[in-house]
Amino acid sequence: MQTKPGAHPRRLLARLLAPLLGSALLACGAPALSETPAGGTIRIVVGAPPGGAPDTVARIVAQHMQVGGRAVMVENKNGAASMIAAAYVARARPDGNTLLLASQTTVAVAPTLQNVTTFDPMKDFTGVALVGSAPQVLLAGPKLRANSVQELIAQAKAAPGEIDFCSGGIGTSPYMAAVLFAQTAGIELHSIPFAGEQACITEMLAGRLPFMFANASTALPYMKDQRLRALAVTSKARVNFAPQLPTTAEAGLKDYEVATWLGLLAPAATPPDVVNALNAEVRRVLRLPDVREKLEAQGYELSDDSPAAFTRYYQADRDKWVRLIQTAGIKQNP
Repeated sequence: MQTKPGAHPRRLLARLLAPLLGSALLACGAPALSETPAGGTIRIVVGAPPGGAPDTVARIVAQHMQVGGRAVMVENKNGAASMIAAAYVARARPDGNTLLLASQTTVAVAPTLQNVTTFDPMKDFTGVALVGSAPQVLLAGPKLRANSVQELIAQAKAAPGEIDFCSGGIGTSPYMAAVLFAQTAGIELHSIPFAGEQACITEMLAGRLPFMFANASTALPYMKDQRLRALAVTSKARVNFAPQLPTTAEAGLKDYEVATWLGLLAPAATPPDVVNALNAEVRRVLRLPDVREKLEAQGYELSDDSPAAFTRYYQADRDKWVRLIQTAGIKQNP
């Protein structure tokens, strides 16, 4: 065989031997490219701006992760209640290099309210790891005359639609928690939307609005300095950050539970061994004392679930919120 002018003999030999070497590696049981993440940085895509609660959680976890010696970074793709980020990850290569930080808003509430067609939350993702879940807190201001969950329900039944609650608007976690509370209790409440939880807190402190459901990280400072009253937590069991608070079930409203969770999803076709490796690393990170301390300070109960368990968890949670949207007739603002 003649060498073409300008071709280097070693390069030609490499091209000739490449197929033989590839066959030999496969015969020896070396992993195929699809079975392990490719090189480069692994990205956790967050559908929220830097500095918010989801972003903070993602960065606490990411900075301690090492997958095959590679670092993990956080990439923010804010907008459309995380739908931009979710659609981006759904279309990403299923190689374990692009993950989505998801919540009930990502997989259930926003796709349903927005009639999203760019991805299917049930078909386009697989669970990697549940980071943790935190309850919401039924937080009362001085305007609320009720001192317990039962009193609030009784007052709402006596004056249907006359008791206001504050939230960040339709589809936000506090709004959905309040709607589920009203439906479960058989009462009618009046929604007053504001631009986020802190705006609601300001209105409550000023005595202009009576109560809200607040994410634990938002509620904690106001509970500690007693500027606002906490009537109950929405979890199944009492929580470490406020063990004196009853659950809503203990306070008289059975069958009511709300958890705000965060977890990592990967594109659906990501190989199981890649998913398992990522899951093991997240679980290792969540056992680190520094990580536990930071996340538990925000009200999170940390997880130690397998990918399959997390997938079942978020799919069941999706069913719950989709059902509420349908039965309560919740519609996105035009």
